[in-house]
This record gives sequence, C-alpha cells and structure tokens, in this order.
Amino acid sequence: MGCVKDWPAEGMVTARVTTGDATIHAVHGGRGRPVVFLHAGVGDARMWAAQLPAVAAGHHAVAYDRPGFGSTTTPARAGHDADDLVAVLDALARKPPAVLVGCSQGGRVAIDAALAHPSRVAALLLISPAVSGAPELETPGAVGDLAHMIDAAEAAGDLDEVNSLEAHLWLDGPGEPEGRVGGATRDLFLRMNGAILRAAPAGDDPAPGDAWNRLGELRPPVHVLCGERDVPGVVERCEAIAARVPGARLRMLPGSAHLPSMDAPAATTEWILGALR
Repeated sequence: MGCVKDWPAEGMVTARVTTGDATIHAVHGGRGRPVVFLHAGVGDARMWAAQLPAVAAGHHAVAYDRPGFGSTTTPARAGHDADDLVAVLDALARKPPAVLVGCSQGGRVAIDAALAHPSRVAALLLISPAVSGAPELETPGAVGDLAHMIDAAEAAGDLDEVNSLEAHLWLDGPGEPEGRVGGATRDLFLRMNGAILRAAPAGDDPAPGDAWNRLGELRPPVHVLCGERDVPGVVERCEAIAARVPGARLRMLPGSAHLPSMDAPAATTEWILGALR
C-alpha cells in the first residue's frame, strides 16, 4: 500500500469532530452512501489508505482516529467508542444510514454501535473483528510463545521489542516467519503501533458490553473477512460470528493475517467493493 507519505489519501480531506472533551481527527471524501472505516487497536486511520480512494470513487468514505490513536491527541477514554462513532456520523455522515467497516477492535466498535443504534447502520463489514463479551482467545503454540515474549518485553519496559513482537503476531501472523510483511507496510505498522504503545492508558471500561450473546439480534447485512494466517482463535471467532448472525457471509482470505487492509490491500478493497455492491 505504500508508505503513506502523502496523508490523507488521494481525494480525502481532513476534519475535526468534537464530542464531549475529545476532538477527533477524521478524513473523508467522495459522495453518496457513507462508508465509515474503524481501525484496529494496533493501528489508526492510515491502515485504510489503500481502500479509501477506491471507496470514495462511488461513496462517501470516512475514517477517523479514535482518542488515543493517530492524530487524535485526546487521551483514550474507556467506554466511549460507540458514542464517538455516533458523533462522527452526526458531523460527517448523518444520512443515509452508514456502512461500517471495522477491523479487530474497530469491528467491536461497529458491532456495539449497530446494537445500540440500529437505525444508523446499513451494513457491517467486519475484518477479524473483536466482540465485546466474547471468550478470551486461547494461546497455544506459536501464539502462546509470542504472547509470553510480549509479556516479558512489557515487564522489562522494552516497548521497541513489544512493537516488533506485535508486528510478528498481527502483521506477519503467528505461524509465519518474522518479517513476512516488510518494507513500507511494516514501517507504517511500527510507527502506528509504536505511538499507541507510548500513549497514556485508557483505563478500565466502566461498562463492558456483551455483544457476543446478542449477535443474533443484528439485523443489517453482515459480511466477515478473516485472514487464513491470523491467530487461530480469531479464525474460530470469525466462524462463530458467521454462524451466530442470521444471513452472515464469511470469506477466508488466503495469504493474509490479522490486518488484510495492509498485507493484502487489493484483495481487501475488492472484498469491500463487492460487499457494497
């Protein structure tokens, strides 16, 4: 996808959205139905740089950095993600209902918002999504080895090592050689996640959700994309989401791990445009 030297992506403009004590940095462009991109917990809006121009060619594409991420310098505030999304919708994408594209933690935000504000959501495009209230991921084999190494690096205060190990886990895939994804894409991951690791912690969520046991209540069309090289527990969770949500469609993406928008940008863009059609 390139090194994103020129951000925002082609055809996108910046905007600021104020909600409570937060000022959220967003980019948007195009016209038509709003399609809102929600980033992973190891990235920011730049992880969608390859998809935004293609979607903006026929829709109103919106991406933003949640508090504590990217250019949104307001500290993260636990429990406010769905409210922040609604504020972005009110400011930039009020009508018609929006399609939400969420990866990992961004998928959790999308699902929570669809359950809390169903009239605002036209469809969910979920990529390796987290789900509030879901069982903890099991960490056997290579996943467990990397998790233990990450814990040790955190305990030692070596954030650069944590960053490198998390790139192996989430960008390369736990069963793949370290550095499988290199060049500008890896550099971007390390910049995004490195800043996140050094940001102030958000604190505990005051009211953890339980979307896992409410997935059957989702009424918008749901499409799920999962990389075959992702953490096995995430793959199992994607399969379970597709089984629990009536009419959900699951696509497994060969050669990709947890962040398909970065390690398989063309295939991810094709999948998004296909779902939008």
